Amino acid sequence: MAESESLLARIYEPGDLKTLSFPELNQLAREIRHVIVSTVSRNGGHLASNLGVVELTIALHLVFQSPQDKIVWDVGHQCYTHKLLTGRAAEFASIRTAGGIAGFPKTAESPHDVFNTGHASTSISAALGFLAGDRLAGGQHNAVAVIGDGALTGGLAYEALSHAGQLGFPLVVILNDNKMSIGRNVGGLSKYLSRLSMKSYYQSFRRHFDAMAKRLPFFGDIFFAAVVRLKRAVKAVFYTDNFFVDLGFEYVGPIQGHSIQHLAEVLRDVRALKRPVVVHVITHKGRGYEFAEHDPGTYHGVGTFSVGAGVPGPAEGWRDNSFTGAFSRAILDAARKDGRIIAICAAMGKGTGLEPFKKEFPHRFFDAGIAEGHAVTFAAGLAARGMRPVAAIYSTFMQRAVDQVIHDVCLQNLPVTFALDRSGFVSDDGETHQGLFDIALFRAVPNLTLLAPASEAELAAMLDWSLAAPGPCMIRYPKGNCPGACPPDEDALYRPLEPGRGVWVRGGEGSAETVPGTCLAFTGSLYQQVMAAAAILDTRNIHVDCYNLRFLKPVDEAYLAGIMNRYGLVVFIEEGVKSGGFGEYAAELGSRQNCRGKVCCLAAGNSFVPQGKREELLRQAGLDGQGIADRVSTLHNSIEQR
Repeated sequence: MAESESLLARIYEPGDLKTLSFPELNQLAREIRHVIVSTVSRNGGHLASNLGVVELTIALHLVFQSPQDKIVWDVGHQCYTHKLLTGRAAEFASIRTAGGIAGFPKTAESPHDVFNTGHASTSISAALGFLAGDRLAGGQHNAVAVIGDGALTGGLAYEALSHAGQLGFPLVVILNDNKMSIGRNVGGLSKYLSRLSMKSYYQSFRRHFDAMAKRLPFFGDIFFAAVVRLKRAVKAVFYTDNFFVDLGFEYVGPIQGHSIQHLAEVLRDVRALKRPVVVHVITHKGRGYEFAEHDPGTYHGVGTFSVGAGVPGPAEGWRDNSFTGAFSRAILDAARKDGRIIAICAAMGKGTGLEPFKKEFPHRFFDAGIAEGHAVTFAAGLAARGMRPVAAIYSTFMQRAVDQVIHDVCLQNLPVTFALDRSGFVSDDGETHQGLFDIALFRAVPNLTLLAPASEAELAAMLDWSLAAPGPCMIRYPKGNCPGACPPDEDALYRPLEPGRGVWVRGGEGSAETVPGTCLAFTGSLYQQVMAAAAILDTRNIHVDCYNLRFLKPVDEAYLAGIMNRYGLVVFIEEGVKSGGFGEYAAELGSRQNCRGKVCCLAAGNSFVPQGKREELLRQAGLDGQGIADRVSTLHNSIEQR
């Protein structure tokens, strides 16, 4: 399409939509889909979900006045059209790249991104808070929460719905239904009644009628109660009442979600209601791009691909050389030997590598939906009944279940295994998806064993070990390549686990060069970076021994203190935040034990990390091979000069 014909080029802020006719808005929707598909094909990103809400987003910005009216996008991975309509079309080609615009709403990026999102089920709470704050300040602005049927499985969403119905503020909840079957009204008359119930004149009549009925002398209360019963009886005959109505919301829908004109009409009526309303909108993921329409699951989150050919090949991550693939193979092997092993995920079966488990053991696989807290306590119940549950949850999402890990699993010392995928730096998705806090969050929890594999062999050994342990275990690993054995000692990563101890992958016990040399002690996800640093340091005539920690908790403190006594310099390197991390614990141990060696900690900074490729983020943190080598060189030289 030529630039002169482009409608998107004329949209600098949402108010510009009002200059377009509905046929032009439909053309704009087609342009937006073209831009999204072509950009995601180059950068990767969330495709199907964004293609499904193009018309809905246009209608929202046509009716509501962003940013005065607050639109909160649940999860936020469907905000691409929103970004294109709010002044970021020129920057859109940079989405999800280092230094570019984010793939999720980000308040620092635009006043139209009113709330940072990235985790599910938060939108209704946030929008209700905006609305309450606006009313307390004397305002009359609107607040809209756009939530998908998947995010509605999260408990926080139900807590917010309950509170919203109680407060009675005019919150608009857009239920974007693109998968889950929700009980809907039946027949044309029920749709008419639903449509009628949101009209402002109907609401005004209802309020006045109810007030009049209550004022009738002698039998007003009795008459009002009879009217209420009659209304409920009529509802029961003509349409199915639902959960939202019971909570105090008006319910509108289901509405076809790909007609801008119809959506705009409905939203204008809803805006005039001045009551809490749920608008149930039916959309189709992947709309407008044939490959995504036919396979929205595969096209939910994608890497780079050819627009004409689609995503290359089936997404079978369990067959690749990633840590996720290694876990997938390991749990299958374990489950074939032990019928008590149960696999649990929280709406991320494919992402955690559990699809093969689901296929082979469908009755031993449970997807709890976007409800990590429930998934953890559900696993606790299974463990209490004698099962051996394995809960595979991304590190960033396990943050949502810290209380359940502590209270329901660890306090009772139940044998639940947690497989924390995406621990450490995570590519592309930015601050909300980094897995940098799990060591600091969980190291202090009693009864919990925390392990960090460096290879497929170690991951399998740790999973087997955890499944035989009497209490809870957590295995953290990155979204990245999973190496095999390490040179020069090909057997190092295959050695059996010793509780509380790691394994020497270079030099170590018995090495003639260790005193008063340097030791690099690292968490498993950084094995490749540490070995690269060791090779660089060799060229600078600085020999280092390398110790893969394996156990981050519990720790054989006498053995670790011995290392800090034997070496002149011990550098602890971890892919997690420094504050509260393993390195700080080790430094405190060295001080407490009066160890002679100098201790230094290399870790991620104590700030939120924006988007970028994992390799870029490691380099920025000084945790790539070159960065580690340069830091160790500086430390080594400072010691030599004393």
